[in-house]
Amino acid sequence: MLRILDARTNEPVVAAPARRALTRVEAYAPRFDSTALRVLLIADVLVRALEVGGTPVWPVLTGGQQVAELRAGAAALGIRPFEDRGDVGPEFAGAQLIEVVSGGERATAGIRLDVAPADSPGDRAGSLSAPGDVDPATLRLALLARPRSEPVRLTPDTLADAGSALAHWRRSVAVWASQPSRPVPEAVRQDLRAAWEDDLDVPAVLDVLRRVETLDGMPDGARFETYAYADRILGLELTREIGSLT
Repeated sequence: MLRILDARTNEPVVAAPARRALTRVEAYAPRFDSTALRVLLIADVLVRALEVGGTPVWPVLTGGQQVAELRAGAAALGIRPFEDRGDVGPEFAGAQLIEVVSGGERATAGIRLDVAPADSPGDRAGSLSAPGDVDPATLRLALLARPRSEPVRLTPDTLADAGSALAHWRRSVAVWASQPSRPVPEAVRQDLRAAWEDDLDVPAVLDVLRRVETLDGMPDGARFETYAYADRILGLELTREIGSLT
């Protein structure tokens, strides 16, 4: 059961009190910058986690300036579309509301999920910039690798580290995929779920994957299925290199 820390009360709450009841995840992004993308990314991961747990989700974006640019940047990061707040109809009575915001931004009556700022050199010039050859999934990983309560600085070294880790995992998954498939070990599955269900702890999910990579006695086919399963939450396209190795 997914529990998150409500920033309004500083108390953990159940993200979806009733499994099949609708939950509205509303992301607040008043401008287009790295912090707004991080807010949307955390909202996207929250939506994925709720859906994996069987909860229907209604993702909504409350934007401000440069909404078109924000949506384009979000799409490049593999963030699934959010409905525009101004276009949605009447709210569903009894729907759970979780608002994903950057610290200090507006929130109303729902559970509030706070996201610390992300900083990129391009933000100072009014636009987000990154090297043209950076895989958007690398930026996604760099934004997910630190706890959401901690600021992220998107330096060239940070992006290089994320790119190296992502390339390594994709190559490993491609190799493991050539072996007979094996189910995700139940203990590993529980470790993954315990990580993301504990206040959406994505860095802990990544730690489980690092451990699985070298776990003694684990068949490669099970490693592959484990990474593919975790990627339902991470959205890093870890299986993208399958079939590309010679």
